[in-house]
This record gives sequence, C-alpha cells and structure tokens, in this order.
Amino acid sequence: MLFRHIEQSDNQKIAEVIRKVFREFKIDKPGTVYTDPTTDDLYALFRRPGSVYWIAEEKGVIAGGCGIFPTAGLPGGCVELVKFYVAANYRGQGIGNSLMQKSIDSAKELGYTQMYLESFPELNKAVSMYIRSGFFYLPRALGNSGHFACNVWMLKEL
Repeated sequence: MLFRHIEQSDNQKIAEVIRKVFREFKIDKPGTVYTDPTTDDLYALFRRPGSVYWIAEEKGVIAGGCGIFPTAGLPGGCVELVKFYVAANYRGQGIGNSLMQKSIDSAKELGYTQMYLESFPELNKAVSMYIRSGFFYLPRALGNSGHFACNVWMLKEL
C-alpha cells in the first residue's frame, strides 16, 4: 500500500470512494460531505496552508483517504480530521489506522495541539477506532464545518 499526498488526478476517484461509503451506511444526505461541493475538488481544498490530505493507493486503485483542515471557528491550535473514508474492500487491513496516524503526525508537525472530528453513529467501527486513538466525545459541534447533519463530535489532545 502506497501512502501519499493527494494529486489533482485523484479528485474524481476519491470523491467516488467517499460517496460510496455514504450510500453504504445510508448517511447520504444534505449537511454532510456527501453534498459538500468541496468533495469534488479535494486537491484544491487541501492547497490551503495548514492542511494535508493523504491518499492510500494500491496498484493505481485508491483505497481511501484522510486529511486535516483548519476549519473556520475552531479554537486556536485545533485542526479538524476530515474526509476520512476507506473503501469497503480495504477495511480491516489497518489502512484506516495508517491514514489517521499520518494525519495526526502531520497535525503535530504543523504545530496543532488538538484534533477535532465530526461523524455519525452509523460509522461505529470508525468511532471505536477514534476512541482507541484517544478521542473523546464532545456535547456539541466546534467550528463551522457546515456539516449540520453530523451528530457525533470528538476531540483529541495532541
């Protein structure tokens, strides 16, 4: 498995992976990454300073991706773990954990001290992984992601 930063040619493929996961878990609704227009051009989104997006690729096939983004409205020193999805046929192989760890390492290298995320109870295996990695539940959303349909909010001290 190759782990690398996103390239412009990845846009359509990673958007397809993300939206397929949303349909799989029946969370393909407004107020999520599913309808977020930035999902179709992650390369441009992650050109912003303070952000990084990792791609997991095997023999030219994108297995998943994960990134960090300085979402508006987050407290100082806090970055959001974003657009973290792994295709069904690649789950259970440690790829998601590797993507998340690369994102955490990137956040630390960029000087962030906290990491925030938004999710859904339907993604319970991912939420369990977050808890094992040191994330804890928050009572409400932080920042202004625009993803008003999310109802799981978590934070991790870096």
